Amino acid sequence: MSTVQAQAQQLLIGGEWVGAEGGGTYEKHDPYTGEPATIAAAAGVADAERAVEAAAAAFPEWSATPPGKRAELLNAAADLLGEHAPEVAQTMTEECGAVFGWGMFNCELAAGMLRAAAGQADLPGRQEIESQVPGLTAMAVRQPVGVVVGIAPWNAPVILATRAVATPLAYGNTVVFKASEECPRTHAAVAAAINDAGVPAGVINLITNAPEDAAAVVEALIANPKVKRVNFTGSTKVGKIIAGRAAEHLKRTLLELGGKAPMVVLGDADLDEAVNAAGFGAFMNSGQICMSTERVVIDQSIAGEFGEKLAAKASSLPYGDPRDQGTAIGPVINPAAVERIRGLLEDAKTKGARVLAGGEIEGSVVQPTVLAGVTPDMRSYYEESFGPIACLVEVDDADEAVEVANDTEYGLAAAVFSRDVDTAMGIAQRIESGICHINGSTVHDEPQMPFGGVKGSGWGRFGGQAALEEFTELRWMSVQSGERQYPI
Repeated sequence: MSTVQAQAQQLLIGGEWVGAEGGGTYEKHDPYTGEPATIAAAAGVADAERAVEAAAAAFPEWSATPPGKRAELLNAAADLLGEHAPEVAQTMTEECGAVFGWGMFNCELAAGMLRAAAGQADLPGRQEIESQVPGLTAMAVRQPVGVVVGIAPWNAPVILATRAVATPLAYGNTVVFKASEECPRTHAAVAAAINDAGVPAGVINLITNAPEDAAAVVEALIANPKVKRVNFTGSTKVGKIIAGRAAEHLKRTLLELGGKAPMVVLGDADLDEAVNAAGFGAFMNSGQICMSTERVVIDQSIAGEFGEKLAAKASSLPYGDPRDQGTAIGPVINPAAVERIRGLLEDAKTKGARVLAGGEIEGSVVQPTVLAGVTPDMRSYYEESFGPIACLVEVDDADEAVEVANDTEYGLAAAVFSRDVDTAMGIAQRIESGICHINGSTVHDEPQMPFGGVKGSGWGRFGGQAALEEFTELRWMSVQSGERQYPI
């Protein structure tokens, strides 16, 4: 059991670390030990407004800062995040129950995201467009939009916090980042790295809030007329609320929401490769990844052998205390998650699913579980588990596989396994998802890739040049040379 004393976390507003205006705080508990891990400032609406004011005040200077200087500062932030990676990973263990390796991977990929964003700092610019008016030079000009609000979850906290702020900053916007209530110190580490790198005061701001204040704080951020864009990663339920609030103010949103990623395994697939990909995709970080392999849609001719191999993989994974070096599967995030997953497992068992591996819950740790014979009348067929559960759904042919893969409200990530790449590509093109990998896991991300979903998994794209559309304003500007003839 941990005996670490809970550490304090303040807000970052206008370059200063401060408490909430009313002095309020809240406790975040360690998912595995149940002990307090963090005592964080509980921001209210007034604090959110102050953060927006600070970001708005910093925008003229930051947007006028040469791209090379912005890139230099983001690269410096990447260096700082790398230097502090071990302590950030430890904080992830305390707040999120993450194993150390997952924390270090988060820091590594996040540093890469900062560097990738730095490499794009000079992308906003102008493109000349041919005009049919004599003497007219017309241009499409991209400019930073102003204040961007970023909201990220706890499950891959360093990666998703960085993704919410890095590209907006690179393009010359300023940011108010609202941390998850589940990991205030972890999210603060990203803001601290950027702030300590030397960006001007107010360029990056951090808000932490108690769970009961989240709705009011987010509504205030969205409603503020100085906020021009909102990006949110989280549940579809909350994403719909944010989209609705933003629509009331005609504000663009970038939403990366829930998932129920299918992995289609055709009869000719390399089973060992497919099993390795499914094991990683379903069980990594206790299945708490938006791209997690929730359903394996498998040809009935190989379902038995595949199920045996995946069950063996699941049974080999050590689970328990995330502080133990050998642990692969740690706890899920909170008691509510435990009870939700328990309900999914009990429902599946009651309705005839076969437990090939796992199926039990020990405290806050869910055993890596493989369920066979999952059918549409079971909750686990449709509902996102966000736990270490792989559901096997048998099909007779490729057409039925596509039908089952699309039989979900979500559309974030997917995968298809087959030795015939052309066939696999044809199936991938019929699957309704923003991302699809051939002969690879559903769980995969790189800074330069266009990342996002369709259907209930949201809209818009993070990553690479796709982010230009999200975090810059495209304007038409023109310059007239010489006299122009007008009809009146």
